[in-house]
Amino acid sequence: MSEMYLTGAAAGSDRPHGRPRSPAEARGTVRRILSEQTRARGTVCAPDTLSDALLVTSELTTNAMLHGGGITDFDVRVVGQNLYLSVSDRERRHPVTVSPTDPPGRHRCGGRGWPIVCRLSHTVRVADLPTGGKRVTAVIPLS
Repeated sequence: MSEMYLTGAAAGSDRPHGRPRSPAEARGTVRRILSEQTRARGTVCAPDTLSDALLVTSELTTNAMLHGGGITDFDVRVVGQNLYLSVSDRERRHPVTVSPTDPPGRHRCGGRGWPIVCRLSHTVRVADLPTGGKRVTAVIPLS
């Protein structure tokens, strides 16, 4: 079973299709979709699984806003026992893992989001978009 959900006009709001205004709004969409899907299937989404999905959502949307020139598209799909979360932005550069310390050995602020996304996701793909920018898709296991 595959279900696709989009934020924005496709979901009945007055905002442009696929563009949450904040990580909190994106998390709300993921929470709603997982709730609807588990209820429809007669299953339960474990609290740890929901937390992982919401954290990945926060990291991807925050990174798109801070480093990618803004979110250009956002969608969520539940396929079988996996949540597919995609966030697109304007930046062509792919995410990278940075050292927690700089060359002189001082601790850096930030730079931990991408490793978190990679650790909590079964698969993470980054694809260049033909119109510019990129799409990051994380697959988060629901079971």
